Amino acid sequence: MGTYVAGAVWVLGVAAVAALGTILVHRLSPEDRNANDAVNGVFTIVAGLQAVLMAFVLISLFDDVSSVQDGSSDEANALVAVYWASDSLAAADRDQIQDLCRSYAHTVVEQEWPSMRDGTPEGEPGWGLLERMRAAIDAAPAESDWQQERKSEASSQFWALYEARQARLDAADGAGISSVVWLALIIGSVLSISLPYLFDVSKLLTHMVIVGALAATIALLMFSIYQLQNPFSGGALVQPDAFSSALDRMRGA
Repeated sequence: MGTYVAGAVWVLGVAAVAALGTILVHRLSPEDRNANDAVNGVFTIVAGLQAVLMAFVLISLFDDVSSVQDGSSDEANALVAVYWASDSLAAADRDQIQDLCRSYAHTVVEQEWPSMRDGTPEGEPGWGLLERMRAAIDAAPAESDWQQERKSEASSQFWALYEARQARLDAADGAGISSVVWLALIIGSVLSISLPYLFDVSKLLTHMVIVGALAATIALLMFSIYQLQNPFSGGALVQPDAFSSALDRMRGA
């Protein structure tokens, strides 16, 4: 089931259940829904706090996704920069460094990205390749000022690559929302949907529309939060396009 279909099922399902609950409330306890001022006051506080919490969580998740996308591009660009900077080194050192760059890109695309998508980031092969790359750059002789300059550039870009990689793996390892935040979101959502049942609305259809629309909105936001909590899967699904592009550039170099 696709993300959009699953979202539509959840939203419509929650809205339908909430609307049907309105019918039960009207049939079982219509006389209890006569304290609109008190209910409105409590609902305003509960719904307001819930809206603030949801907005904060969603903004944080959107920022995380954007940071992961930008960080992946920075990592891939730094990898290509190392590849290009090694062009001026001795042939044996150049070939070794460039082979490691290509192997690293393949490892990220074919091994690391699927594991991050599953929520179990596996970084050891990539770290091993980076260690070999660092050693190869450090050991490469520089017989001219130009070679020394290009070697320094490769070292500088290597550390940018290292930092961007660490940030990506940290984002994958820390993906998700804490259980405390989920508990607050769920309880706040239940209360926000339940309190409007106490509104003194004489027309059943109007009351059903009010409760159903509120439930659908909250369900949509909760589904969005669930889909965005891992930037490498679900609705966010950041792809390794930057590394695929880097491989193309390195092949064409």
